[in-house]
Amino acid sequence: MQSVTVEGYVAADPSILTSNSGDRRASFRVLETTAFQRADGERAERTTGFSCICFSDPKVRAYIEPYLSKGSRVIVNGHVENNKWTDREGADHYDLRLVVNDLRIKNKRDADDTGADAGRAAGGGRFKPGMTEPTYDLDDEIPF
Repeated sequence: MQSVTVEGYVAADPSILTSNSGDRRASFRVLETTAFQRADGERAERTTGFSCICFSDPKVRAYIEPYLSKGSRVIVNGHVENNKWTDREGADHYDLRLVVNDLRIKNKRDADDTGADAGRAAGGGRFKPGMTEPTYDLDDEIPF
């Protein structure tokens, strides 16, 4: 199985779909821009888009739906899967998509956020269902 890690920005708000059983899945596109130098010495950029899909209902409910939005900086880890569909005219289309195994949202803290929890909620942590982030009191003494 291929494992891929992509770091970039979310192109648009995620599309959240709910199945008949109530499980949610999210699809979103991550754009990654790479700077390079052409043969003539001129600098240029190339942007690549990655279609991502997350089938994990807990991740969608706890992290993607409340925190992921257009412009969010993310690191997505997952595996590549070939997606095939047929359009209305009967033509087959193929696409590669990244099935999300792990997601890290790296949003910066908003200027008006003053609480410590607001920065953690806006991103910067690795998200796994059921895991809580410890809180630290900077006035405590170091025990060694």
